[in-house]
Amino acid sequence: MVMPVDHRGSDDEAKLIARSLRQDPDAFGQLVERYATVIVNLAYRMVGDRTEAEDLAQETFVAAFKALPTFRAESKFSTWLYRIAANKCKDWLRAKRPGQNVRDVDVEEVLDDRVVEERTPERLLSQQQVAAQLDRAIQRLPPLYREAFVLKHVEGLSYEEMQEILSVNADTLKMRVYKGRLQLSRELVELKEA
Repeated sequence: MVMPVDHRGSDDEAKLIARSLRQDPDAFGQLVERYATVIVNLAYRMVGDRTEAEDLAQETFVAAFKALPTFRAESKFSTWLYRIAANKCKDWLRAKRPGQNVRDVDVEEVLDDRVVEERTPERLLSQQQVAAQLDRAIQRLPPLYREAFVLKHVEGLSYEEMQEILSVNADTLKMRVYKGRLQLSRELVELKEA
């Protein structure tokens, strides 16, 4: 689920960043509080383990605090923070090197077939099972596809924001998202048949 980051307080955010640069731990704590959920969710979607995601989020904020003097307000703070988190996750994935096992069906079609409008206990359980299967399928994507898919479809970022975060051409990112969707479709064909 996409947790939108509140950018209404851009002036407030700039003040918090300025105070953080003056080593005000409360100010940086407010920034952490503001972005903790989205960074943990991003990390979880990329690495597939809640505990590791929380550790990676913590590493992200420590790295951000240390690198704060290098932050240039040319991009949004959230974009800069996403870049740090994505790099931490990539490093973790490189170290872990999980095996990839991937197989064609449209993701939305599978979910539409399995999710009804009613909110009965049986329906909610079915939705949870579909969500769990989708999470597992996302985890089996190759890291580059997973990263692009998560940023685009889970975090809801634009290709321009993704390009800024990952320092990768937007056309390349579009191809990675497409290939990730294609592989997810193949993976979820079993869910549709079940």
